[in-house]
Amino acid sequence: MQLVSKTYSAAERAYREVKERILSGALPGGELISEGEIAEALGTSRTPVREAFLRLETEGWMKLYPKRGALVVPVPSHEAEHVTQARYVVETGAVRVLAETDRTAVMKALRTSLDKQRTLAAAGDLDEFAVVDADFHREFVVAAGNPLLAGFYDSLRERQRRMNSVALRHGAIDTARIIDQHTRLADLIEAGDTAGFAAALAEHLTHVHGVELRGL
Repeated sequence: MQLVSKTYSAAERAYREVKERILSGALPGGELISEGEIAEALGTSRTPVREAFLRLETEGWMKLYPKRGALVVPVPSHEAEHVTQARYVVETGAVRVLAETDRTAVMKALRTSLDKQRTLAAAGDLDEFAVVDADFHREFVVAAGNPLLAGFYDSLRERQRRMNSVALRHGAIDTARIIDQHTRLADLIEAGDTAGFAAALAEHLTHVHGVELRGL
């Protein structure tokens, strides 16, 4: 029983580590990696790495090729457009709900997030900045109090984070401008200006991901 437990723990660790590298952009889309190199990097055997790779393939992050290795699946060509469209619908809906509620708690959380973003940007910590960036938007979606929409939004989170990380690593995103835009979004939420928020969010998403939000 203890052996099974150790094997599961090693497989879970390998899964989390490799997935984190994919989401952070450390393992870019299109890269072919082997069980051996990951096992060596983690200081473990190939068995738990093989289990992790199988799990990641099931989730769509990898494509396995026997005797060749595992290909990190690139971000699909239309994914940015699809994710940003879905985010726009959920986030604007959440803010319309918040406009009719007490926003004290959510505003405190958003201001705290903005402080973290400034600190991380100044330190050049782009990986953690991408995480806090995603969390900023999640704060007001969850605050709207609809668990179904929050759950759906969370299903987009990993894709969103990978997109942000890839853009940041390629220098395609100006963190100072993102923080300015986030500050503007927070101010509009605090003011209950739903129309202004919708326009500012569309501009923000277009700037960050370089996509056109159709149908607005």
